[in-house]
Amino acid sequence: MKNNTFLENRDKRNIVLTREILATLPYYCSQYLASIQNNTSTLTQLNYAHDLKQFFYYLTHILLLKENPKNISLNDLSSLKANDFEEYMNWLTYYIIDNKEYRNSACGKSRKLASLRSFFKYLFKRDMITSNELDKIPTPKIHEKEIVRLEPNEMCDVLDEVEKPDSKHFSTRNLKYIRNLNSRDLAIMYLFLSTGIRISELVGIDIDDINFDENAFKIFRKGGNSAVMYFPEETKEMLVKYSQDREKIKPLLGHENAFFLSSQRKRISVRAVENLVKKYTQNVVQLKNITPHKLRSTFGTNLYRETQDIYIVATMLGHKDVNTTKKHYAAISEDLKRETAKNVKLRN
Repeated sequence: MKNNTFLENRDKRNIVLTREILATLPYYCSQYLASIQNNTSTLTQLNYAHDLKQFFYYLTHILLLKENPKNISLNDLSSLKANDFEEYMNWLTYYIIDNKEYRNSACGKSRKLASLRSFFKYLFKRDMITSNELDKIPTPKIHEKEIVRLEPNEMCDVLDEVEKPDSKHFSTRNLKYIRNLNSRDLAIMYLFLSTGIRISELVGIDIDDINFDENAFKIFRKGGNSAVMYFPEETKEMLVKYSQDREKIKPLLGHENAFFLSSQRKRISVRAVENLVKKYTQNVVQLKNITPHKLRSTFGTNLYRETQDIYIVATMLGHKDVNTTKKHYAAISEDLKRETAKNVKLRN
C-alpha cells in the first residue's frame, strides 16, 4: 500500500542489515532470530543481532575463545561460567573497537543483558547447550532519572527562536539557510510539542496521512500498528503553511509522498530532526540537553498537569503498559500533591 512505503523501506533496510550481521555469526544465531521473528519488529531483531555481534566480539577478541566467531561452538557456550558473563558486563562499561570508544550505562548494559538472556534461554530450552550460567547474573540496578523537559516559558522561547532565529546564535549564511526551511521547522516543533509523537513516527508521516478538515493525522507506532492523532488549531496553522511550501518542492524519486522533506528533497531523516531540535534549543535552554524525546516528555508533562489522568497520557504517548507512564511521571504527581497541599487552609 502507498501509505506503507516508509515502513516497508525501513523494514527492508533492517532485514538486510540483520542478515549482514548474521552472516558473520554461528548458524545457531540465525536460528534464534528466526524463532522471534513473528513476535518482534525488524528493528528489535536488528538490535538483538547487534548485541549478539558484540558478545561474540568479546568471546573472540577479549576472552580469546576462538579466532573466528563462526567457529564458536555450542559446547563453547555451554562451558561459559558466571564469572565470564560478569567480566563481559564489566567490559561493556567502557571499551574500544577500531580506535572508537564506547560506553554503556546501567540502562544500556541491562538491555544488552536482556538480549543475551533471551538468546541463551532459547538455546537451553532447545537442548542446544547443557548449562546456562547467565541466569546467575543479576540485572544492573538502574537509577531513576529526573525527567528533562521544557517549562512553559522555555517552550515559548524555543518556538520564538524557531520562528525568528536570533542573529546572535547563527551566522549570516546559516540564517539564510534556516529561513528557507522556517515553515518546515516550525511545523515539526509544533507537532512534537502538541502531540508527543516519537521521532520515528514523525519522519514516517506521508502527505496522505494528514486530514486538515479533521485536524487529524495517521502515524505508525512501534511494531507497525497505526494510530490516529489530533492536533490543535495553532499546530494546524503551521502544518498548512508548510504544506503550501511543500507543494512547491519537487521531491526526488521515491520520496514523493513524504510529508517532511530534507533540504536534499528526500524524506527527512531521524538524524536531521535530532540536529534540528538541538540547533534551536542549545542556545535558548543552555542547561538542558533537549532532544526530540525530551519534547515528547514536555508534551506528556503538560498533558498530565492539565488532565491529572495517567491513562490519557499513556494512550496519547502510545505506551502499552501504563506502568511505564507512571514511572516517568511520578515526579509530576509529587508536584501536584505539593500544589494541592498549598490550597488547604486550616484558618481563614
